[in-house]
Amino acid sequence: MKLLQKTLLALAAGSMMTVGAQAAVNYGMTAQPYIGAKIGQYDLDKADDEAMSYGIYGGAKFTPNIGVEAEYMTTSDEDFDSAREYSADVYGLYGTYDYTFPGSDMYAKGRLGVAKNKVDVDGSGSKSDTGIAGGLGLGYNVAPNAAVELAYDWYPKVDNVAGKGDLDASGITLGANFKF
Repeated sequence: MKLLQKTLLALAAGSMMTVGAQAAVNYGMTAQPYIGAKIGQYDLDKADDEAMSYGIYGGAKFTPNIGVEAEYMTTSDEDFDSAREYSADVYGLYGTYDYTFPGSDMYAKGRLGVAKNKVDVDGSGSKSDTGIAGGLGLGYNVAPNAAVELAYDWYPKVDNVAGKGDLDASGITLGANFKF
């Protein structure tokens, strides 16, 4: 089952990348790259505390609406239970879609892709899983080459973490990016 899951995820990621590349060819446009940083909150089910998250992301828009984005996010050490702390790392590759509200610098953003969610619990080692991840958010273009974004993201479930079973993970982040 693991091999089948990994194969399907690889095919999904490859399909998203080819959609973006095809959009660039069809519209005759060059990609507009961007890079940004984000800070927020990482919520792991059944953990005593939510962790502070921070990370970097970058991507390219092939049309005004369609793009691809990669991110790396890590967290602070927080209480998993009364005796142990946890931290997490997330690596992701997403296809993105932006909808700009008419007559406004505000936009809605959706992203869907593949991510690896790795959780490390003191004394119990680390567990990770790779799967479907995504998010929804709102952004505001503060200048033609800069934007801020508020997003809710969900990450792959991590199996059997420190004897507490399969745990869901999600987060809320505030990010800023600069377009080249």
